[in-house]
Amino acid sequence: MNRRTILKAAAVTAAAGFFARKANAADYKQNAFGLAYEGAITKNEPGKVNIHPVDYKLGGLDIAANVYTPAGYAADKSYPAIVVAHPNGGVKEQVAGLYTQRLAGDGYIAITADAAYQGGSGGQPRNVDKPQFRTEDVHGMADFITRFAGVDAGRVGLLGICGGGGYALAAAKVDKRFRSIATLSMFNSGRVRRNGFADSQLKTVQERLQQVSQARAQEAAGGAILYSGDANLSDAQIAKLPFEMYRQGYEYYWKSHAHPNSTFKYTTSSLLDLMRWDATEQMELIDQPLLMIAGSKADSLYMTRDAFPKAPGTRDKELFEIEGATHIETYWVPQYVDVAMAKLAPFFARTLVAGRT
Repeated sequence: MNRRTILKAAAVTAAAGFFARKANAADYKQNAFGLAYEGAITKNEPGKVNIHPVDYKLGGLDIAANVYTPAGYAADKSYPAIVVAHPNGGVKEQVAGLYTQRLAGDGYIAITADAAYQGGSGGQPRNVDKPQFRTEDVHGMADFITRFAGVDAGRVGLLGICGGGGYALAAAKVDKRFRSIATLSMFNSGRVRRNGFADSQLKTVQERLQQVSQARAQEAAGGAILYSGDANLSDAQIAKLPFEMYRQGYEYYWKSHAHPNSTFKYTTSSLLDLMRWDATEQMELIDQPLLMIAGSKADSLYMTRDAFPKAPGTRDKELFEIEGATHIETYWVPQYVDVAMAKLAPFFARTLVAGRT
């Protein structure tokens, strides 16, 4: 199976009113688990999907994670598991939590964790955002969940969202514990940090590398740590941003689904690692089933379309476009989330079958 499909869904009026919706998600302050998405668990109840905040060590750091268990979960039973990697700047309580909860509703034990140096996880300085750390975060979630009571270590899948999608590809090409891989609105962090969004900053690569090198030198000398991506924009400034993903991203992360652990900023010195990295490198090593999902109207779609043919090692792959959806709308608009789940559920059900080789 090697195909591209486009779903022609019914018109979605909710998407048109994106900026008018300021309180879509339940306020994290009103949620016992700090969750900031619509339909989030507010308390654990018998016979329903439950959430289990956990922590574990990875590279000497404390990692904060949430494990979601399916309705009727029993430690002495056997369940497939799915690891979910969150977007750049996001935390486990936002879109990653939404999809993790939905997957648990389909019978999986699912985990999502805050990246090292980010969110509720440990690490200093804060908000280091290096691809080798983010990829190791994915491996670390697999380490933990394969030892969780009831998990069948031979049936583990991987879902990466946005930046987490790029890191999922990087992890899965070598980590064959993942029997299948899916991405949603995949964001190639290295390409964007190097070339600019939509390759809009190609002419300034060397200039930016000089600035990044100076930031690293200053940090190494004990000077102030510099940060990039940290901007407090007004609504008028946001409206003038050239890319819809960023305009809607500010709305999502700062307003409708804001969480105090979520931030756009990252250490400027991280760019030394990001700008020489690319999510599509050595994708030929992926031989597991691969499903890549993105919105047909996403201005980030070019990254998924570019990556898809670079995985010739698997014959079982599909690029699926959600008709009418932008990048950020796949995070929360109910109709688009339902469409994504309608693809993810049968994909994982088929590829995480017991005894499959």
